[in-house]
Amino acid sequence: MIEYYATAGPAWQSPEQIEKIVKTGLTGIRLNLSHTSLEASRERIQCYREIAERLGKKPEIIMDLKGPEMRVGWLKSRMQLWPGNELILKAKSSRESSPVLCAPPAIINAVEPGDHILVHDGIIELEAVEELEPEIVMNSVQETTGEPESGKPDGDEQAEAPAEMPEGEALTQSPSETQEIRRRFRLRVVRGGILNSQQSIKIVGKEVYGPVLTKADLENLDLAGELGITICMQPFVRDGADVEALREAIKERGLDMRIFAKIESQTGLQNLDSIIETTDVVVIARGDLGNAVPLWQLPRVQKEIAEKCRAHGRPFMVVTQMLQSMVSRAVPTRAEVSDIFNAVLDGASSVMLTAETSIGEHPVEAVEYLIKTAEEGRRYLEESEASRG
Repeated sequence: MIEYYATAGPAWQSPEQIEKIVKTGLTGIRLNLSHTSLEASRERIQCYREIAERLGKKPEIIMDLKGPEMRVGWLKSRMQLWPGNELILKAKSSRESSPVLCAPPAIINAVEPGDHILVHDGIIELEAVEELEPEIVMNSVQETTGEPESGKPDGDEQAEAPAEMPEGEALTQSPSETQEIRRRFRLRVVRGGILNSQQSIKIVGKEVYGPVLTKADLENLDLAGELGITICMQPFVRDGADVEALREAIKERGLDMRIFAKIESQTGLQNLDSIIETTDVVVIARGDLGNAVPLWQLPRVQKEIAEKCRAHGRPFMVVTQMLQSMVSRAVPTRAEVSDIFNAVLDGASSVMLTAETSIGEHPVEAVEYLIKTAEEGRRYLEESEASRG
C-alpha cells in the first residue's frame, strides 16, 4: 500500500477545501516547520483531524522539523532578482546602499570571495564577488542560547543566533556593551528569481549546518503529543547518530512517532547505511539533494538510494517537484506523471507534494493526479507480477 502526503499551507483556505483534499484518498498532511510552528498551525491541525476522523480516516500528520538547514532571513517583502543585480550579504540587516540578503552567521563565516551561493533549492544562484569592509556595531551584553529564536523577528532581521565574534575582536566598552564586527560581502546575481523570506541557502561545495535539533524543534516536539502528530520528518540527516538523537528526544517526551529521515547532503549519502539502520523511513528529498550533487546525477542517486533501501527492506519516500507545474497549472506535464509512476515502480512506499499543495493554485487537483498516477503504477506492478506467474 502506498501512502500519500500533501503539504498544508496558505492554499488551504477553508474546511470545505480541506475536506475535498482528504476525500481524494490522502493519507496525511505535512507541516513545514521551517516556515511556521505547531502552535501557529493549531487551528489547521484541529480542522484536519476533525475532518479525517469524521470521514473514518486516521489523521496522519508529519511535522517536518527546521533542523540544521541554513535559511535566509526575514524580508520586509519579496524581491525579484535579475542577472547582474547586486546584493549585500550579512548576518543582520541595517542601512545599506544596496539590497540586503541576511544569512545565518555560520554561512557568513564560511563564505569566501569566488564562492557560489544557491538559494531556494538552487533556483537562485549568487556569486560572492568581494568581501567588503566589516561593519562595527555596539551590542548590549545579554545571555544567549546560541540557537535560533522560534518566533518571527521584526522587519527583516535574521531569525538566528547573533553573529559569532572571532577571538580577540570583541572588546568590552562598558559593563553592558560589546563591539561586534560583522562580515559583509558583495554578491552578484548569476541566476535570478524571486527571493523570499526563509528560503534555503547553501554554499556550493561546502556543507554548513546548525544544530541537529534547534530550540524551535524542541518547542514543537513539546506540543507534538497534544496536537496528535504521528510522524517526525528530520531534515539534513548526516548519519545514524542524528536519527538516534531525535529518537531520544521523542522518547523523553513519551511520544510514539515514526521518524522519516531526509537525505539531502553528500554526508547523508556517504552515511546512508547507518541512516537506513536507524530510521523508520528514508526520504529522497530531491530539492537540496539536487544542490548537493550535479543535477544531471540526481536521477542516478535517486535510483541508488531506492536500490539500497529495497535491499535492506527499508521503506522510502520520494518528494520534491513531483507536480511542480501544478503550482500554477491545473494539469501536470507528461514528464511529471512519468516521474510519479517511476517512483512507484522503483518501490517507493510513499510520495508527497510540497509547494503544489501548500501555495499552489490547484491543491485538490494536484493530490488527485498524484494518487491516480501512483495507483496506476501500483496496478502495473501487480499485473506484471501476475503475468510472470
